[in-house]
Amino acid sequence: MSSEALDRGRAAFAAHQWLDAFAALSEADLDGRLEAADLEQLSTAALLLGRDTEGIDLATRAHEAFLEVDDAAGAARSAAWIGIYLTSKGDLARGGGWLARATRVAEGGAGAESAEGLARIPAALGALYGGDVAGAARAFAEAFAIGERFRDRDVMALAHLGLGQAEIMLGRADDGLALLDEVMVAVTAGEISPVASGIVYCEVIGSCHLAFDVRRAQEWTVALDHWCGARPGMVMFSGMCQAHRAELYRLHGAWTDALEAARVAVGLASHGDWNAEFSGWYLQGDVHRLCGEVGEAEAAYQRAAETGWPPQPGLALLRLAQGNVRLARSLIGPAAEQADLATRHQLLPAVVEIELAAGDVAAARRAADELAAATPPDAKPVRRAVAAGCDGAVRLAEGDARGALGPLRTAWTSWQEVDAPYEAARCRVLTACAWRALGDEASASMELDAARAAFLELGAAPDVLRVDALARAGSPARFGPLTPREVEVVRLVAEGRTNRAIAGQLYLSEKTVDRHLSNVFAKLGVSSRAAATAYAYEHALI
Repeated sequence: MSSEALDRGRAAFAAHQWLDAFAALSEADLDGRLEAADLEQLSTAALLLGRDTEGIDLATRAHEAFLEVDDAAGAARSAAWIGIYLTSKGDLARGGGWLARATRVAEGGAGAESAEGLARIPAALGALYGGDVAGAARAFAEAFAIGERFRDRDVMALAHLGLGQAEIMLGRADDGLALLDEVMVAVTAGEISPVASGIVYCEVIGSCHLAFDVRRAQEWTVALDHWCGARPGMVMFSGMCQAHRAELYRLHGAWTDALEAARVAVGLASHGDWNAEFSGWYLQGDVHRLCGEVGEAEAAYQRAAETGWPPQPGLALLRLAQGNVRLARSLIGPAAEQADLATRHQLLPAVVEIELAAGDVAAARRAADELAAATPPDAKPVRRAVAAGCDGAVRLAEGDARGALGPLRTAWTSWQEVDAPYEAARCRVLTACAWRALGDEASASMELDAARAAFLELGAAPDVLRVDALARAGSPARFGPLTPREVEVVRLVAEGRTNRAIAGQLYLSEKTVDRHLSNVFAKLGVSSRAAATAYAYEHALI
Protein backbone atom coordinates (compact mmCIF):
# COMPACT_ATOMS: atom_id res chain seq x y z
CA MET A 1 0.00 0.00 0.00
CA SER A 2 1.25 3.47 -0.81
CA SER A 3 1.40 5.16 2.59
CA GLU A 4 2.01 8.51 0.88
CA ALA A 5 -1.22 8.24 -1.14
CA LEU A 6 -3.10 7.10 1.95
CA ASP A 7 -1.83 10.05 3.96
CA ARG A 8 -2.82 12.43 1.17
CA GLY A 9 -6.27 10.88 0.95
CA ARG A 10 -6.90 11.12 4.68
CA ALA A 11 -5.71 14.73 4.78
CA ALA A 12 -7.84 15.69 1.79
CA PHE A 13 -10.89 14.06 3.36
CA ALA A 14 -10.36 15.95 6.60
CA ALA A 15 -10.12 19.18 4.55
CA HIS A 16 -13.37 18.35 2.67
CA GLN A 17 -11.51 18.12 -0.64
CA TRP A 18 -13.58 15.27 -2.00
CA LEU A 19 -12.01 15.05 -5.45
CA ASP A 20 -8.50 14.87 -4.03
CA ALA A 21 -9.60 12.47 -1.31
CA PHE A 22 -11.23 10.15 -3.82
CA ALA A 23 -8.21 10.17 -6.14
CA ALA A 24 -5.64 9.58 -3.40
CA LEU A 25 -7.63 6.94 -1.51
CA SER A 26 -8.40 5.15 -4.80
CA GLU A 27 -4.68 5.14 -5.57
CA ALA A 28 -3.94 3.71 -2.15
CA ASP A 29 -6.66 1.09 -2.67
CA LEU A 30 -4.94 -0.11 -5.86
CA ASP A 31 -1.69 -0.71 -4.02
CA GLY A 32 -3.25 -2.77 -1.25
CA ARG A 33 -6.38 -3.37 0.72
CA LEU A 34 -7.59 -0.30 2.58
CA GLU A 35 -8.64 -0.58 6.18
CA ALA A 36 -12.37 -0.38 6.96
CA ALA A 37 -12.32 3.26 8.12
CA ASP A 38 -10.45 4.34 4.98
CA LEU A 39 -12.90 2.44 2.78
CA GLU A 40 -15.71 4.23 4.60
CA GLN A 41 -14.13 7.58 3.78
CA LEU A 42 -13.56 6.58 0.15
CA SER A 43 -17.22 5.54 -0.08
CA THR A 44 -18.35 8.86 1.36
CA ALA A 45 -16.20 10.80 -1.09
CA ALA A 46 -17.59 8.77 -4.01
CA LEU A 47 -21.19 9.40 -2.98
CA LEU A 48 -20.59 13.11 -2.47
CA LEU A 49 -19.11 13.26 -5.97
CA GLY A 50 -22.25 11.66 -7.41
CA ARG A 51 -20.69 8.23 -8.02
CA ASP A 52 -23.63 6.27 -6.61
CA THR A 53 -22.85 2.73 -7.71
CA GLU A 54 -19.19 2.97 -6.81
CA GLY A 55 -20.02 4.58 -3.48
CA ILE A 56 -22.44 1.82 -2.46
CA ASP A 57 -19.96 -0.88 -3.52
CA LEU A 58 -17.25 0.74 -1.42
CA ALA A 59 -19.62 1.11 1.54
CA THR A 60 -20.40 -2.62 1.24
CA ARG A 61 -16.67 -3.39 1.31
CA ALA A 62 -16.30 -1.15 4.35
CA HIS A 63 -19.12 -2.99 6.13
CA GLU A 64 -17.48 -6.36 5.45
CA ALA A 65 -14.08 -5.05 6.54
CA PHE A 66 -15.55 -3.80 9.83
CA LEU A 67 -17.07 -7.26 10.43
CA GLU A 68 -13.73 -8.95 9.76
CA VAL A 69 -12.05 -6.98 12.53
CA ASP A 70 -15.04 -7.37 14.89
CA ASP A 71 -15.85 -3.68 14.78
CA ALA A 72 -19.60 -4.00 15.33
CA ALA A 73 -20.13 -0.24 15.65
CA GLY A 74 -18.51 0.45 12.28
CA ALA A 75 -20.32 -2.45 10.61
CA ALA A 76 -23.71 -1.36 11.92
CA ARG A 77 -23.07 2.27 11.02
CA SER A 78 -22.05 1.52 7.44
CA ALA A 79 -25.03 -0.82 6.99
CA ALA A 80 -27.41 1.82 8.30
CA TRP A 81 -26.08 4.50 5.95
CA ILE A 82 -26.34 2.16 2.97
CA GLY A 83 -29.94 1.48 3.96
CA ILE A 84 -30.74 5.17 4.37
CA TYR A 85 -29.25 6.01 0.98
CA LEU A 86 -31.03 3.22 -0.89
CA THR A 87 -34.45 3.78 0.69
CA SER A 88 -34.24 7.52 0.04
CA LYS A 89 -33.68 6.70 -3.64
CA GLY A 90 -36.75 4.47 -3.65
CA ASP A 91 -34.89 1.13 -3.59
CA LEU A 92 -36.98 -0.09 -0.67
CA ALA A 93 -36.19 -3.80 -0.89
CA ARG A 94 -32.42 -3.49 -0.80
CA GLY A 95 -32.55 -0.53 1.55
CA GLY A 96 -34.83 -2.38 3.97
CA GLY A 97 -32.50 -5.35 3.93
CA TRP A 98 -29.52 -3.22 4.88
CA LEU A 99 -31.47 -1.47 7.64
CA ALA A 100 -32.51 -4.86 9.03
CA ARG A 101 -28.87 -5.94 9.01
CA ALA A 102 -27.82 -2.73 10.76
CA THR A 103 -30.43 -3.34 13.47
CA ARG A 104 -29.34 -6.96 13.91
CA VAL A 105 -25.69 -5.99 14.30
CA ALA A 106 -26.62 -3.17 16.66
CA GLU A 107 -28.66 -5.50 18.84
CA GLY A 108 -25.50 -7.54 19.38
CA GLY A 109 -24.09 -4.71 21.49
CA ALA A 110 -20.33 -4.22 21.55
CA GLY A 111 -20.78 -0.47 21.14
CA ALA A 112 -22.96 -0.74 18.03
CA GLU A 113 -26.24 0.14 19.71
CA SER A 114 -26.34 3.73 18.45
CA ALA A 115 -26.72 2.50 14.86
CA GLU A 116 -30.19 1.27 15.80
CA GLY A 117 -31.20 4.91 16.16
CA LEU A 118 -29.78 5.66 12.71
CA ALA A 119 -31.63 2.67 11.24
CA ARG A 120 -34.94 4.02 12.59
CA ILE A 121 -34.71 7.29 10.67
CA PRO A 122 -36.06 6.00 7.31
CA ALA A 123 -39.16 4.46 8.92
CA ALA A 124 -39.81 7.71 10.77
CA LEU A 125 -39.46 9.65 7.50
CA GLY A 126 -41.87 7.24 5.83
CA ALA A 127 -44.45 7.99 8.51
CA LEU A 128 -43.77 11.73 8.23
CA TYR A 129 -44.41 11.90 4.49
CA GLY A 130 -47.06 9.17 4.59
CA GLY A 131 -49.41 11.30 6.67
CA ASP A 132 -48.76 9.89 10.15
CA VAL A 133 -47.00 12.98 11.46
CA ALA A 134 -47.70 12.27 15.12
CA GLY A 135 -46.37 8.71 14.73
CA ALA A 136 -43.30 10.08 12.97
CA ALA A 137 -42.67 12.48 15.86
CA ARG A 138 -42.72 9.56 18.31
CA ALA A 139 -40.33 7.55 16.14
CA PHE A 140 -37.91 10.48 15.84
CA ALA A 141 -38.04 11.00 19.60
CA GLU A 142 -37.14 7.33 20.15
CA ALA A 143 -34.24 7.61 17.71
CA PHE A 144 -33.04 10.76 19.45
CA ALA A 145 -33.12 9.00 22.82
CA ILE A 146 -30.90 6.23 21.43
CA GLY A 147 -28.50 8.74 19.91
CA GLU A 148 -28.35 10.74 23.13
CA ARG A 149 -27.72 7.62 25.22
CA PHE A 150 -24.71 6.68 23.10
CA ARG A 151 -23.67 10.26 22.27
CA ASP A 152 -24.03 9.68 18.53
CA ARG A 153 -24.23 13.19 17.11
CA ASP A 154 -25.38 12.09 13.64
CA VAL A 155 -28.36 10.22 15.09
CA MET A 156 -29.21 13.10 17.41
CA ALA A 157 -29.04 15.65 14.59
CA LEU A 158 -31.16 13.66 12.12
CA ALA A 159 -33.74 12.80 14.78
CA HIS A 160 -33.96 16.42 15.93
CA LEU A 161 -34.32 17.46 12.29
CA GLY A 162 -37.26 15.09 11.90
CA LEU A 163 -38.85 16.31 15.13
CA GLY A 164 -38.59 19.89 13.91
CA GLN A 165 -40.19 19.00 10.59
CA ALA A 166 -42.99 17.14 12.37
CA GLU A 167 -43.71 20.15 14.59
CA ILE A 168 -43.97 22.40 11.52
CA MET A 169 -46.27 19.94 9.77
CA LEU A 170 -48.47 19.82 12.86
CA GLY A 171 -48.86 23.59 12.68
CA ARG A 172 -46.42 24.43 15.49
CA ALA A 173 -44.01 26.39 13.33
CA ASP A 174 -42.18 28.31 16.07
CA ASP A 175 -41.44 25.14 18.05
CA GLY A 176 -40.29 23.36 14.91
CA LEU A 177 -38.03 26.20 13.79
CA ALA A 178 -36.44 26.36 17.25
CA LEU A 179 -35.53 22.66 16.96
CA LEU A 180 -34.10 23.21 13.48
CA ASP A 181 -31.97 26.11 14.70
CA GLU A 182 -30.57 23.82 17.39
CA VAL A 183 -29.67 21.21 14.77
CA MET A 184 -27.95 23.84 12.65
CA VAL A 185 -25.72 24.73 15.59
CA ALA A 186 -24.31 21.19 15.46
CA VAL A 187 -23.82 21.43 11.69
CA THR A 188 -22.08 24.80 11.68
CA ALA A 189 -19.88 23.67 14.57
CA GLY A 190 -18.68 20.72 12.47
CA GLU A 191 -19.98 18.18 14.97
CA ILE A 192 -21.62 15.80 12.49
CA SER A 193 -20.53 13.88 9.41
CA PRO A 194 -20.50 15.38 5.87
CA VAL A 195 -23.52 13.49 4.57
CA ALA A 196 -25.60 14.16 7.68
CA SER A 197 -24.62 17.85 7.46
CA GLY A 198 -25.78 18.12 3.86
CA ILE A 199 -29.09 16.42 4.67
CA VAL A 200 -29.70 18.84 7.53
CA TYR A 201 -28.85 21.92 5.46
CA CYS A 202 -31.22 21.03 2.62
CA GLU A 203 -34.10 19.85 4.79
CA VAL A 204 -33.90 22.82 7.15
CA ILE A 205 -34.14 25.28 4.25
CA GLY A 206 -37.13 23.44 2.79
CA SER A 207 -38.81 23.44 6.20
CA CYS A 208 -38.25 27.20 6.56
CA HIS A 209 -40.10 27.76 3.28
CA LEU A 210 -42.86 25.45 4.49
CA ALA A 211 -43.18 27.60 7.63
CA PHE A 212 -43.32 30.81 5.49
CA ASP A 213 -40.04 31.95 7.10
CA VAL A 214 -38.31 33.35 4.01
CA ARG A 215 -35.67 35.28 5.93
CA ARG A 216 -34.49 32.18 7.76
CA ALA A 217 -34.52 30.24 4.49
CA GLN A 218 -32.41 32.92 2.85
CA GLU A 219 -29.86 32.93 5.68
CA TRP A 220 -29.44 29.15 5.57
CA THR A 221 -29.36 29.12 1.75
CA VAL A 222 -26.40 31.51 1.84
CA ALA A 223 -24.76 29.25 4.43
CA LEU A 224 -25.41 26.16 2.29
CA ASP A 225 -23.98 27.96 -0.74
CA HIS A 226 -20.77 28.67 1.18
CA TRP A 227 -20.68 25.11 2.54
CA CYS A 228 -20.99 23.61 -0.94
CA GLY A 229 -18.52 26.13 -2.40
CA ALA A 230 -15.90 25.10 0.14
CA ARG A 231 -16.14 21.48 -1.08
CA PRO A 232 -14.95 21.47 -4.73
CA GLY A 233 -16.48 18.92 -7.04
CA MET A 234 -19.26 17.95 -4.66
CA VAL A 235 -22.43 16.95 -6.52
CA MET A 236 -24.60 15.65 -3.71
CA PHE A 237 -26.45 18.58 -2.06
CA SER A 238 -25.14 21.06 -4.67
CA GLY A 239 -28.24 20.52 -6.80
CA MET A 240 -30.55 21.20 -3.88
CA CYS A 241 -28.49 24.30 -3.11
CA GLN A 242 -29.21 25.55 -6.64
CA ALA A 243 -32.90 24.70 -6.26
CA HIS A 244 -33.11 26.69 -3.03
CA ARG A 245 -31.38 29.59 -4.75
CA ALA A 246 -33.88 29.37 -7.62
CA GLU A 247 -36.78 29.58 -5.18
CA LEU A 248 -35.41 32.77 -3.65
CA TYR A 249 -34.63 34.28 -7.07
CA ARG A 250 -38.23 33.62 -8.13
CA LEU A 251 -39.60 35.29 -5.02
CA HIS A 252 -37.38 38.33 -5.44
CA GLY A 253 -38.29 38.81 -9.09
CA ALA A 254 -34.98 37.69 -10.62
CA TRP A 255 -36.72 35.23 -12.91
CA THR A 256 -33.92 34.79 -15.43
CA ASP A 257 -31.56 33.87 -12.60
CA ALA A 258 -34.22 31.57 -11.14
CA LEU A 259 -34.52 29.68 -14.43
CA GLU A 260 -30.76 29.32 -14.72
CA ALA A 261 -30.37 28.05 -11.15
CA ALA A 262 -33.25 25.61 -11.62
CA ARG A 263 -31.68 24.27 -14.82
CA VAL A 264 -28.36 23.81 -13.04
CA ALA A 265 -30.21 21.94 -10.28
CA VAL A 266 -31.70 19.55 -12.84
CA GLY A 267 -28.27 19.05 -14.39
CA LEU A 268 -26.75 18.19 -11.02
CA ALA A 269 -29.68 15.87 -10.34
CA SER A 270 -28.74 13.86 -13.41
CA HIS A 271 -25.17 13.63 -12.13
CA GLY A 272 -26.00 12.31 -8.67
CA ASP A 273 -27.97 14.81 -6.59
CA TRP A 274 -31.28 13.21 -7.51
CA ASN A 275 -33.12 14.99 -4.67
CA ALA A 276 -32.94 18.21 -6.70
CA GLU A 277 -34.86 16.86 -9.70
CA PHE A 278 -38.41 17.68 -8.56
CA SER A 279 -37.58 21.17 -7.30
CA GLY A 280 -35.52 21.99 -10.37
CA TRP A 281 -38.30 21.09 -12.79
CA TYR A 282 -41.11 22.50 -10.64
CA LEU A 283 -39.43 25.90 -10.30
CA GLN A 284 -38.82 26.05 -14.05
CA GLY A 285 -42.52 25.37 -14.52
CA ASP A 286 -43.45 28.17 -12.14
CA VAL A 287 -41.30 30.78 -13.87
CA HIS A 288 -42.50 29.77 -17.34
CA ARG A 289 -46.12 29.95 -16.12
CA LEU A 290 -45.66 33.44 -14.71
CA CYS A 291 -44.09 34.57 -17.98
CA GLY A 292 -47.01 33.14 -19.99
CA GLU A 293 -44.87 30.43 -21.61
CA VAL A 294 -47.55 27.76 -21.40
CA GLY A 295 -45.85 25.00 -23.39
CA GLU A 296 -42.61 25.25 -21.47
CA ALA A 297 -44.49 25.34 -18.17
CA GLU A 298 -46.53 22.28 -19.12
CA ALA A 299 -43.41 20.32 -20.03
CA ALA A 300 -41.57 21.30 -16.84
CA TYR A 301 -44.48 20.39 -14.56
CA GLN A 302 -44.76 17.05 -16.37
CA ARG A 303 -41.08 16.30 -15.67
CA ALA A 304 -41.60 17.29 -12.03
CA ALA A 305 -44.58 14.92 -11.79
CA GLU A 306 -42.44 12.06 -13.14
CA THR A 307 -40.39 12.16 -9.92
CA GLY A 308 -43.46 10.98 -7.98
CA TRP A 309 -44.37 14.28 -6.32
CA PRO A 310 -47.47 16.26 -7.37
CA PRO A 311 -46.49 19.60 -9.00
CA GLN A 312 -49.00 21.65 -7.02
CA PRO A 313 -50.16 24.35 -6.80
CA GLY A 314 -48.28 25.28 -9.99
CA LEU A 315 -50.09 22.90 -12.32
CA ALA A 316 -53.53 23.88 -10.99
CA LEU A 317 -52.69 27.55 -11.48
CA LEU A 318 -51.52 26.80 -15.02
CA ARG A 319 -54.88 25.20 -15.76
CA LEU A 320 -56.58 28.29 -14.32
CA ALA A 321 -54.46 30.52 -16.57
CA GLN A 322 -55.55 28.40 -19.52
CA GLY A 323 -59.19 29.06 -18.59
CA ASN A 324 -59.92 25.52 -17.41
CA VAL A 325 -61.36 26.38 -13.99
CA ARG A 326 -63.03 22.99 -13.53
CA LEU A 327 -59.76 21.12 -13.98
CA ALA A 328 -57.92 23.59 -11.76
CA ARG A 329 -60.44 22.89 -8.97
CA SER A 330 -60.15 19.14 -9.44
CA LEU A 331 -56.37 19.37 -9.02
CA ILE A 332 -56.07 21.78 -6.09
CA GLY A 333 -58.95 20.41 -4.00
CA PRO A 334 -57.64 16.87 -3.41
CA ALA A 335 -54.06 18.14 -3.06
CA ALA A 336 -55.07 20.45 -0.22
CA GLU A 337 -57.27 17.84 1.46
CA GLN A 338 -54.57 15.17 1.48
CA ALA A 339 -51.69 17.42 2.58
CA ASP A 340 -50.26 17.79 6.06
CA LEU A 341 -51.26 20.97 7.86
CA ALA A 342 -48.19 23.03 6.89
CA THR A 343 -48.34 22.00 3.24
CA ARG A 344 -52.09 22.65 3.21
CA HIS A 345 -51.43 26.22 4.33
CA GLN A 346 -49.05 26.58 1.38
CA LEU A 347 -51.82 25.43 -0.99
CA LEU A 348 -54.71 27.47 0.44
CA PRO A 349 -53.86 30.72 -1.43
CA ALA A 350 -54.27 28.82 -4.71
CA VAL A 351 -57.52 27.35 -3.39
CA VAL A 352 -58.79 30.87 -2.72
CA GLU A 353 -57.78 32.11 -6.18
CA ILE A 354 -59.29 29.15 -8.00
CA GLU A 355 -62.54 29.12 -6.02
CA LEU A 356 -63.02 32.83 -6.67
CA ALA A 357 -62.48 32.21 -10.37
CA ALA A 358 -65.09 29.46 -10.15
CA GLY A 359 -67.53 31.83 -8.48
CA ASP A 360 -67.68 29.85 -5.23
CA VAL A 361 -67.10 32.75 -2.86
CA ALA A 362 -68.21 30.70 0.16
CA ALA A 363 -65.50 28.08 -0.47
CA ALA A 364 -62.92 30.82 -0.94
CA ARG A 365 -64.04 32.40 2.33
CA ARG A 366 -63.60 29.12 4.21
CA ALA A 367 -60.05 28.75 2.89
CA ALA A 368 -59.19 32.38 3.70
CA ASP A 369 -60.60 32.04 7.21
CA GLU A 370 -58.57 28.88 7.78
CA LEU A 371 -55.42 30.75 6.84
CA ALA A 372 -56.35 33.69 9.05
CA ALA A 373 -56.99 31.40 12.02
CA ALA A 374 -53.52 29.86 11.60
CA THR A 375 -51.80 33.26 11.38
CA PRO A 376 -50.82 34.74 14.76
CA PRO A 377 -50.52 38.51 15.25
CA ASP A 378 -46.71 38.26 15.25
CA ALA A 379 -46.60 36.06 12.15
CA LYS A 380 -43.66 36.15 9.75
CA PRO A 381 -44.12 38.67 6.88
CA VAL A 382 -44.87 36.08 4.20
CA ARG A 383 -47.50 34.28 6.27
CA ARG A 384 -49.01 37.66 7.17
CA ALA A 385 -49.01 38.71 3.51
CA VAL A 386 -50.62 35.49 2.31
CA ALA A 387 -53.39 35.53 4.90
CA ALA A 388 -54.17 39.24 4.46
CA GLY A 389 -54.10 39.01 0.66
CA CYS A 390 -56.54 36.10 0.64
CA ASP A 391 -58.86 37.91 3.04
CA GLY A 392 -58.76 41.05 0.90
CA ALA A 393 -59.49 39.15 -2.31
CA VAL A 394 -62.47 37.40 -0.75
CA ARG A 395 -63.83 40.62 0.79
CA LEU A 396 -63.70 42.19 -2.66
CA ALA A 397 -65.63 39.25 -4.15
CA GLU A 398 -68.15 39.51 -1.33
CA GLY A 399 -68.86 43.11 -2.30
CA ASP A 400 -67.02 44.67 0.64
CA ALA A 401 -64.61 46.83 -1.37
CA ARG A 402 -64.03 49.25 1.50
CA GLY A 403 -63.25 46.40 3.89
CA ALA A 404 -60.86 44.85 1.35
CA LEU A 405 -58.55 47.88 1.26
CA GLY A 406 -57.08 47.34 4.74
CA PRO A 407 -56.05 43.68 4.32
CA LEU A 408 -54.74 44.37 0.81
CA ARG A 409 -52.60 47.21 2.14
CA THR A 410 -51.25 44.88 4.84
CA ALA A 411 -50.47 42.25 2.23
CA TRP A 412 -48.74 44.73 -0.08
CA THR A 413 -46.63 46.14 2.77
CA SER A 414 -45.62 42.66 3.91
CA TRP A 415 -44.64 41.56 0.40
CA GLN A 416 -42.60 44.74 0.06
CA GLU A 417 -40.89 43.91 3.34
CA VAL A 418 -39.50 40.67 1.92
CA ASP A 419 -38.82 42.15 -1.54
CA ALA A 420 -41.42 40.11 -3.45
CA PRO A 421 -42.33 42.38 -6.40
CA TYR A 422 -44.68 40.05 -8.25
CA GLU A 423 -46.87 39.29 -5.25
CA ALA A 424 -46.85 42.97 -4.26
CA ALA A 425 -47.98 43.98 -7.76
CA ARG A 426 -50.85 41.49 -7.63
CA CYS A 427 -52.01 43.15 -4.42
CA ARG A 428 -52.06 46.48 -6.27
CA VAL A 429 -54.31 45.03 -8.97
CA LEU A 430 -56.82 43.90 -6.34
CA THR A 431 -56.56 47.29 -4.66
CA ALA A 432 -57.34 48.95 -8.00
CA CYS A 433 -60.45 46.81 -8.31
CA ALA A 434 -61.51 47.88 -4.83
CA TRP A 435 -61.04 51.59 -5.60
CA ARG A 436 -62.95 51.19 -8.85
CA ALA A 437 -65.83 49.52 -7.01
CA LEU A 438 -65.86 52.54 -4.69
CA GLY A 439 -66.02 54.90 -7.66
CA ASP A 440 -62.48 56.27 -7.31
CA GLU A 441 -61.17 55.76 -10.84
CA ALA A 442 -58.13 57.99 -10.33
CA SER A 443 -56.85 55.84 -7.44
CA ALA A 444 -57.63 52.71 -9.41
CA SER A 445 -55.66 54.02 -12.38
CA MET A 446 -52.69 54.85 -10.16
CA GLU A 447 -52.62 51.30 -8.72
CA LEU A 448 -52.94 49.73 -12.16
CA ASP A 449 -50.12 51.88 -13.53
CA ALA A 450 -47.81 50.81 -10.71
CA ALA A 451 -48.75 47.15 -11.10
CA ARG A 452 -48.27 47.24 -14.87
CA ALA A 453 -44.82 48.76 -14.51
CA ALA A 454 -43.81 46.00 -12.09
CA PHE A 455 -45.20 43.24 -14.31
CA LEU A 456 -43.44 44.67 -17.37
CA GLU A 457 -40.11 44.72 -15.57
CA LEU A 458 -40.59 41.13 -14.40
CA GLY A 459 -41.72 39.85 -17.79
CA ALA A 460 -45.09 38.71 -16.41
CA ALA A 461 -46.88 38.93 -19.77
CA PRO A 462 -50.26 37.46 -18.69
CA ASP A 463 -50.51 39.95 -15.85
CA VAL A 464 -49.66 42.87 -18.15
CA LEU A 465 -52.51 41.83 -20.45
CA ARG A 466 -54.88 41.53 -17.51
CA VAL A 467 -53.98 45.01 -16.26
CA ASP A 468 -54.46 46.44 -19.75
CA ALA A 469 -57.90 44.85 -19.93
CA LEU A 470 -58.83 46.29 -16.53
CA ALA A 471 -57.56 49.71 -17.59
CA ARG A 472 -59.67 49.62 -20.78
CA ALA A 473 -62.71 48.48 -18.84
CA GLY A 474 -62.41 51.48 -16.56
CA SER A 475 -61.83 54.06 -19.28
CA PRO A 476 -64.89 56.17 -20.19
CA ALA A 477 -65.73 55.86 -23.88
CA ARG A 478 -64.85 59.49 -24.49
CA PHE A 479 -61.24 58.75 -23.51
CA GLY A 480 -60.86 56.55 -26.59
CA PRO A 481 -57.83 54.26 -26.36
CA LEU A 482 -56.28 56.14 -23.43
CA THR A 483 -56.43 55.09 -19.79
CA PRO A 484 -57.57 57.63 -17.17
CA ARG A 485 -53.97 58.11 -16.04
CA GLU A 486 -52.82 58.73 -19.61
CA VAL A 487 -55.59 61.33 -20.00
CA GLU A 488 -54.34 63.05 -16.84
CA VAL A 489 -50.85 63.20 -18.32
CA VAL A 490 -52.12 64.58 -21.65
CA ARG A 491 -54.11 67.28 -19.86
CA LEU A 492 -51.02 68.42 -17.98
CA VAL A 493 -48.97 68.33 -21.20
CA ALA A 494 -51.61 70.58 -22.76
CA GLU A 495 -51.13 73.00 -19.86
CA GLY A 496 -47.47 73.25 -20.84
CA ARG A 497 -46.09 71.25 -17.91
CA THR A 498 -42.71 69.55 -18.18
CA ASN A 499 -42.33 65.87 -17.40
CA ARG A 500 -40.72 66.77 -14.09
CA ALA A 501 -43.66 69.00 -13.16
CA ILE A 502 -46.15 66.32 -14.19
CA ALA A 503 -44.29 63.74 -12.11
CA GLY A 504 -44.42 66.04 -9.09
CA GLN A 505 -48.13 66.73 -9.42
CA LEU A 506 -49.13 63.09 -9.95
CA TYR A 507 -46.59 61.66 -7.47
CA LEU A 508 -44.93 59.61 -10.17
CA SER A 509 -41.34 59.23 -11.28
CA GLU A 510 -40.17 61.02 -14.40
CA LYS A 511 -39.46 57.63 -15.91
CA THR A 512 -43.10 56.64 -15.40
CA VAL A 513 -44.29 59.88 -17.01
CA ASP A 514 -41.98 59.21 -19.97
CA ARG A 515 -43.52 55.76 -20.32
CA HIS A 516 -47.05 57.14 -20.20
CA LEU A 517 -46.23 59.64 -22.93
CA SER A 518 -44.67 56.93 -25.08
CA ASN A 519 -47.85 54.88 -24.68
CA VAL A 520 -49.98 57.94 -25.58
CA PHE A 521 -47.96 58.65 -28.71
CA ALA A 522 -48.20 55.02 -29.80
CA LYS A 523 -51.94 54.75 -29.17
CA LEU A 524 -52.78 58.04 -30.89
CA GLY A 525 -50.32 57.62 -33.75
CA VAL A 526 -48.63 60.95 -33.02
CA SER A 527 -45.01 61.86 -32.36
CA SER A 528 -45.06 65.14 -30.44
CA ARG A 529 -46.51 66.79 -27.37
CA ALA A 530 -48.22 69.37 -29.60
CA ALA A 531 -49.98 66.68 -31.63
CA ALA A 532 -51.13 64.91 -28.44
CA THR A 533 -52.48 68.23 -27.14
CA ALA A 534 -54.34 68.83 -30.40
CA TYR A 535 -55.90 65.35 -30.18
CA ALA A 536 -57.02 66.06 -26.62
CA TYR A 537 -58.79 69.27 -27.67
CA GLU A 538 -60.33 67.68 -30.75
CA HIS A 539 -61.79 64.80 -28.71
CA ALA A 540 -62.97 66.94 -25.79
CA LEU A 541 -60.57 65.38 -23.30
CA ILE A 542 -59.81 68.85 -21.97
